[in-house]
Amino acid sequence: MSAPDPVPAPTTVSGGDARAQRAGDAPEFLDFWRERHIGFLSTARPDGSHHLVPVGVTYDPDAGIARVISSATSRKVRNVLAAGAGARASVGQVDGRRWSTLEGPAVVRDDPESVADAEARYAERYRTPRVNPQRVVIEITVARAMGSVRRTAPATATP
Repeated sequence: MSAPDPVPAPTTVSGGDARAQRAGDAPEFLDFWRERHIGFLSTARPDGSHHLVPVGVTYDPDAGIARVISSATSRKVRNVLAAGAGARASVGQVDGRRWSTLEGPAVVRDDPESVADAEARYAERYRTPRVNPQRVVIEITVARAMGSVRRTAPATATP
């Protein structure tokens, strides 16, 4: 098992660029993250206990980012903000025996461009989100993926 790709620590809560996603995500993995599934987001509360909630989540393979839209006042957003630069989160989804979890550093973005991009991605996978003037987006830079749906295709033996 190889170590996850190194990722920069999150340093901002508005704007910013994500690291580029490594090439080679398996087609089955990408399909699974495009299909309509309700996911779960896990964040750490300030007391260290887990906060797990159902969410709509999108995965951007080009940027290597999972996104969850939310209200700025939600517990999940407050958890990420309270953790600061050390915030980590994970999202997962399941469909019968198929499952996948993505985890990594998390930031909250509130700039209009990031929020509009996340809303458009959400609308493509689920439906147009309701109007919410307090909307923000939690972005998770994917440092590790695990599950029965593999991120990379298995290596093939060569003669």
